[in-house]
Formats: sequence, C-alpha cells, structure tokens
Amino acid sequence: MPAISFKSVSKTYSSSRAASGPVVKALDDVSFDIRQGEFFGLLGPNGAGKTSLISILAGLSRATSGSVEVQGSDVVRDYAAARRKLGIVPQELVFDPFFTVREALRIQSGYFGIKKNNDWIDELLVSLGLADKANANMRQLSGGMKRRVLVAQALVHKPQVIVLDEPTAGVDVELRQTLWQFIAKLNKQGSTVLLTTHYLEEAEALCSRIAMLKQGKVVALAQTSELLKAASSNVLRFKIDSELPKQLAERARITGRIVQFPAHNAREIEQYLAAVREAGLVAEDVEIRKADLEDVFLDLMAEKAVKEPVALNLSGVAL
Repeated sequence: MPAISFKSVSKTYSSSRAASGPVVKALDDVSFDIRQGEFFGLLGPNGAGKTSLISILAGLSRATSGSVEVQGSDVVRDYAAARRKLGIVPQELVFDPFFTVREALRIQSGYFGIKKNNDWIDELLVSLGLADKANANMRQLSGGMKRRVLVAQALVHKPQVIVLDEPTAGVDVELRQTLWQFIAKLNKQGSTVLLTTHYLEEAEALCSRIAMLKQGKVVALAQTSELLKAASSNVLRFKIDSELPKQLAERARITGRIVQFPAHNAREIEQYLAAVREAGLVAEDVEIRKADLEDVFLDLMAEKAVKEPVALNLSGVAL
C-alpha cells in the first residue's frame, strides 16, 4: 500500500465570479504514488500546481476530479483517518499569539485526542532547538523560531506521513541543518516524507525520488540519481566583470558575475572560452562540473529545451 496515492487528480478554478467565466486548470490529471518510508521531492516553479496538490492532500481543498489516499484512507470520504496519519508543515507562518510554545504543542495534541505526551513534546523541543523557548509566548519568537514550532506541531501526534511545504523558506542555516537532521532521523525510523522546496540542492541531497510539475502536469517522475544521469551535459562555469554579448548570453545561465554554459564535450568548452576572449572579456575561476538537479530542472522547465548540442563559431554565433 502506498503512503500517498494521487489518482488522476485535476483541479480547476474559475478566474471570474461569473459561472461562465474562463476556467484556470491548476492540476491536470496528476497521478503518482509515494512509497512507504520514502523521502520524496515535489518540485516545480511558482504556479506549477504544488500548493494546489498539497491543499487537496491536506483536505483544505477538493479536487475537481480524481482522488487522493493516505495509506489507503481517502482524504474526502475518510478525512479523519487520513488526517491522523498526516503531519503537515505549512508554508505560511500561522500561530496563536496567546499561548506559550509548550501550551501550543499540548493544544495541538488535544486535537488528535492525545494526552500525557510530555516526553515526546520534550523530545521535539530539544530536537528542534526550542527547549529554552518552551515557556516563551509565541508572539515573542522570531520568524525562524515560529517555523520550528510549526514543525513541532506537525509532528506532535507522531504522524506516519510528514509533509513539508517549503519548510526552510527564509530561515537561517542553523535551522535548516537542525531540521534536516531530525527529519532524516524520522525517515530512517520509517516515516514517509514529502518535501516541496525551491532549494534544489536540498532536494538533491535528501530526496530518493522526485516528481516535477509544470503547468499542472507531471513532466518528470524518477529516482534522483536517474534524473542526474539523464542530464545531457556537463557545465562550464566561470566569472566575468562585464556583460556577455547577446548571442552568448542567450545560451548562458547568468547569476551576477557567474556565467554557466551547458557543455557536451571539450570542443564546446573551447568554443565558449574562445568566444568570451573574442568579446574582450576575461573568464576567471573557470571550472567544469557535473550537471546538478538545478540544471535538470531548468532544462525541463524551459519552453524550448535544446535537445542536441549546438556548435558555436569563435564569435559565439550558433551555426
């Protein structure tokens, strides 16, 4: 039995109040299973449908068609059972300002009919670096500390399936490390983890399998290692202090001073570097690296991904 099963899930929204108004399709026949004990990544650009899918899984929204099950429990027909098996860390910071951290966790436990779980609450507080904030009022906490409390609230009823929706967005490195160490420990103990994140290096390091969404459809579903093997090129990376000529820039991924080109072979690398020199630029800190998950992701999300190597002349003009 899968931990989570999405079966032909579609979701449409009306873009106007009128019933006859145009319809926006957020999800289009999405189907895949997440296995028990798996650390699974759900990736996609903004507007790809990730939030809609998580909302349907959490019972906050209903699919227009299709169904979702959590360990065999339908999230609509058997909502209570499905919800007990889920621990969801939302993307938004939602908290009650009138309670301390420990009180918030006890109240959350009560929603699931759980009493006298102080030992587990203490373990969560220590594991998430909240022990010294246990008696602090929620409104006194920093944003990073509030996010730690959200994680603790999601785990307080010991769910078998953990859903993390952008859990490290806008938080410091310390929290990211603390969170991933604890979640990895729970995963090794048998918990299933579903992660959505824009930090692709996190997904590459943590997730054994990944689904990528684009415009509401699944465009990739594979082991992380297989996605990386399928990458068609290495990457030439260097720094420059001036702008690239337009014809070169169109082929590059540019972040500040850092320029990256897909490079299928040594000849392409030589051509790129020669074209940079012909433009009167100096490439610094030159390196060749293997394609990573971000390269795979950008390839899949590109409207017109280049399938075959494109030869360049020494002026950087595509032949």
